[in-house]
Amino acid sequence: MKALVTGAAGFIGSTLSDLLLERGADVTGIDAFTDYYPRPIKEHNLLGARAHPRFAFVEGRIQDADLAALLDGVTHVFHLAAQAGVRKSWGRDFDTYLSCNIEATQVLLEAVAARPIERFVYASSSSVYGDAASIPMGEDALPRPVSPYGVTKLSAEQLCYLYFVNYGVPAVSLRYFTVYGPRQRPDMAFHRFLKAVHADLPITLYGDGEQTRDFTFVADAARATADAAVHGVPGRVYNIGGGSRVSVNTVLEMIGRVTGRAVEVRREDAQKGDMRDTYADTTRAREDLGFHPTVDLEQGLAAEYAWLTSTPVVAR
Repeated sequence: MKALVTGAAGFIGSTLSDLLLERGADVTGIDAFTDYYPRPIKEHNLLGARAHPRFAFVEGRIQDADLAALLDGVTHVFHLAAQAGVRKSWGRDFDTYLSCNIEATQVLLEAVAARPIERFVYASSSSVYGDAASIPMGEDALPRPVSPYGVTKLSAEQLCYLYFVNYGVPAVSLRYFTVYGPRQRPDMAFHRFLKAVHADLPITLYGDGEQTRDFTFVADAARATADAAVHGVPGRVYNIGGGSRVSVNTVLEMIGRVTGRAVEVRREDAQKGDMRDTYADTTRAREDLGFHPTVDLEQGLAAEYAWLTSTPVVAR
């Protein structure tokens, strides 16, 4: 495998790059180092890959890159580059989401359309479902996103499908369900919760805490992504979830046990675009990809807490 990984300095992208290298692939990563969170954290994510002889890195936007050179000889494309975050996707910031999530995807698909790649794996999100889908959420449910971010992820999914239908691009889309673990972005809930508790500060919780999520450990998400490049059926969408539906209040109890500290909660109103519940039906991923989550939530929280407290660039 000769892989191109977009968003390679990010949370999941860097974890995937490390896994692909471990499996023997040659990996080229590209990342624009957008200012959504501090660059030193992303640089730290890349330390292992940059030290590997089969890894090359290019800094820049997909739209500005020399894609002919980047894609030369590439057998598999993993498209994880995106502007993340539900809450920032409203208002004036929406233009950034259009550029990073939709335009970049179209440009990349156009570049691979005439190339004999084996798979194009797109990292989508459970945010495409919105609140209308029944629980557990199946891939055939009508997507009705409730945030601008979700709209852009669904639009990029549809671009992948139309390039599959019209140009034969062997595209596979993965809908990740609330990925967490080491290298998690600073804006994400578990990172914020664990860091606040470690500093003896109150946690800010939006909503009543009874909202539920299907939390997925990052190593499981990366493994599913790598496996989709080999076993994923072109044109299909796969849910990637952790296998259990847990309320945020239950998570806070786990955090208290993992950290050995008291958890103080400051409650705020629910935010626009936050889904009430998510839970993945992963039957299709299990059948096609052999996907099975291997890390339970409390184990995963402990791993993220150990990473957060032992990584200076993150802890400070």
